[in-house]
Amino acid sequence: MMSVFKSMQINTSGLNLERLKLDVISTNIANVNTTRTEDGGPYKRKIVLFKENLVNETNRLSGANGMSSEGVKVTGIGEDVSEFRMEYDPSHPDADENGYVAMPNINMVDEMIELIKTQRTYEANVTALNTSKSILKKALEISKD
Repeated sequence: MMSVFKSMQINTSGLNLERLKLDVISTNIANVNTTRTEDGGPYKRKIVLFKENLVNETNRLSGANGMSSEGVKVTGIGEDVSEFRMEYDPSHPDADENGYVAMPNINMVDEMIELIKTQRTYEANVTALNTSKSILKKALEISKD
C-alpha cells in the first residue's frame, strides 16, 4: 500500500536525480571544446548512472512479502565510451602530425535534447509532488470537520 508520504519520497528521489543530471549535462556542455584534461587527452562525456530503488516490504493488509519502489537511486557517474571527434585544425597545439585534433565525444544537439528532457522530467516530478501535497492538505481539512 502506498502512502502519500511514500509518493512524496519517490518524487523527491526523482527531483534529486534530475538535478544531478542537469549538473552533469551542464558540465558536458562547458567542456565541449576541452582537448586537454588532468588525465591527458580530451574531456570524456559524463553520464549519470541510476537504478530503481527497490526494497523488501510486507503488505500491511495481506501480510505478503514483496518488492516496493522507493524511487530511484544514483549508482554513480560514468564516462561515455564512444569515440572522440576528430577535427582538422593544424594550428591547434594538440593537433597530431596530420593536423587532426581529438575533441570531446560530446554532441551539442544530443546534450540539448537531454537537457530539455531532463527539465521536463524535473517539472513532472514537481507537479506530482505538488499534487501529493494538495491531497495531503485536503485530507487534513476533511479530518478537521
